[in-house]
Amino acid sequence: MHHDFPAFPLDQLALRGEADAPALNIKGNTYSFKELNSRVSRLATILRGSGLQPGDRVATWLSKTEIACLMPLAAARAELVHVPANPLLKAAQVEHILSDSGAKLLITNKARAEQLDDAAAQIIDEKALVADIDAATEELPPLPDGFDTDKLAAILYTSGSTGRPKGVMLSHANLSLGAVSVAQYLKLAADDVTLAVLPLSFDYGQNQLLSAWQAGGCAVPLDYLMPRDVIKACGKYGVTTLAAVPPLWVQLVEQEWSAEASATMRRLTNSGGALTPSLVKDLRGIFGGKTDIYAMYGLTEAFRSTYLDPALIDDNPTSMGTAIPFAEIMVVTADGKLAGAGEEGELVHAGPLVAQGYWQDSERTEQRFKPAPEFSEYGGSAVYSGDTVRRDADGLLYFVGRDDAMIKTSGNRVSPTEVEEVAVESGFVAEACVLGRKDERLGAAIILFARAEPGVEDAAEKLAGYLKTALPNFMQPAEIIWLDEFPRNANGKLDRNGLAETL
Repeated sequence: MHHDFPAFPLDQLALRGEADAPALNIKGNTYSFKELNSRVSRLATILRGSGLQPGDRVATWLSKTEIACLMPLAAARAELVHVPANPLLKAAQVEHILSDSGAKLLITNKARAEQLDDAAAQIIDEKALVADIDAATEELPPLPDGFDTDKLAAILYTSGSTGRPKGVMLSHANLSLGAVSVAQYLKLAADDVTLAVLPLSFDYGQNQLLSAWQAGGCAVPLDYLMPRDVIKACGKYGVTTLAAVPPLWVQLVEQEWSAEASATMRRLTNSGGALTPSLVKDLRGIFGGKTDIYAMYGLTEAFRSTYLDPALIDDNPTSMGTAIPFAEIMVVTADGKLAGAGEEGELVHAGPLVAQGYWQDSERTEQRFKPAPEFSEYGGSAVYSGDTVRRDADGLLYFVGRDDAMIKTSGNRVSPTEVEEVAVESGFVAEACVLGRKDERLGAAIILFARAEPGVEDAAEKLAGYLKTALPNFMQPAEIIWLDEFPRNANGKLDRNGLAETL
């Protein structure tokens, strides 16, 4: 079945707002849409002039600087493929990304450049590049409407649950439709101010810019050290939209929020892990009913799959909702049929947000990207997520667990998520992570890592008692390991691999 989707060349996002309206507020500079478009054009001209051909890869290894914000659009306008490396990665990981992507050019700063032994790419200093943009007069015009939006625009490297990062190939259509979809369901408007705290190398983080611009609104990128910095920025810039991952929300609700910091907030968005009922309650306590809370589920291979209508979150705090615009979400049983209400199956995502596969990795691509099931309405290529979900009778989806994370213990399949949720709901635990540890007798033993809720005394004793009444025997942790702080990965999510290594 053929659907027409309103895809457009990615660089046209610089043309979405009123010419004089603020588009980017960065480190004390505010650029209007007219200025944003002009700076994107000048950067695109400079990139083109550095001997690159259409389709060449250009990498960035930067914190949230002006260049990092302009590059998704400027690379697109120059018909290049942007490869952003997360600023928290170590030199060896960045060298892998550069060699794997075959990037011809790396834009970074002096301190980072000095850490690289063998970059295999020409290195451009970011400061010098900003000076070149300021001085440039030649501007590359926007890509025309007839441009082939299936062309590659970016390769985003995901940390993946195993092994070296792998590059997910995203087209102009993937990214432009992702911006339209999110701006639409979040109801973003031209007077919205989005505080971009997530890494821009992360699809959720990059989309903070793209969806804000699609709506004609303003993005305020922030590199924060402490949760307090996020709260201060909300007050200072009159922020209306804040996106985060669960570990950051946990830190944010433990802080005092000034009335000024919460006053303008229209919406909070969460992805990269589930919200818990207690977290939703804590956010309500800070922001009241005037702020919409959006629970979302995504995977880099298809960007974003579902969101929960904020009107439903208080009654269904653990649901991941229903399909976002331009996504078809199916629950498929092990024998390839459409799952019935309440039946568990794999989440399969079809439609124009599905990425083009893994860069130069046909084997992994074939495992994850397959033809959509026969009953699919959209057809075409689909992403088989490896996540087990179920759809309730009312159509809402619930995450059960990652297939490769399920713990098989004494003949039972246990979802780590379920045990984590129960631990946090006890009120004695601020954060929890559950992993399996090889065990002769059980196959795998359940290990619970926990950080105590601040101010709770005898948390270990209280939690053990609570879990005995709340969980069946086969789901009881064999051991509870208490941590003062959880390790985080480069995208700010809990670092399960890091914890697994300690076992």
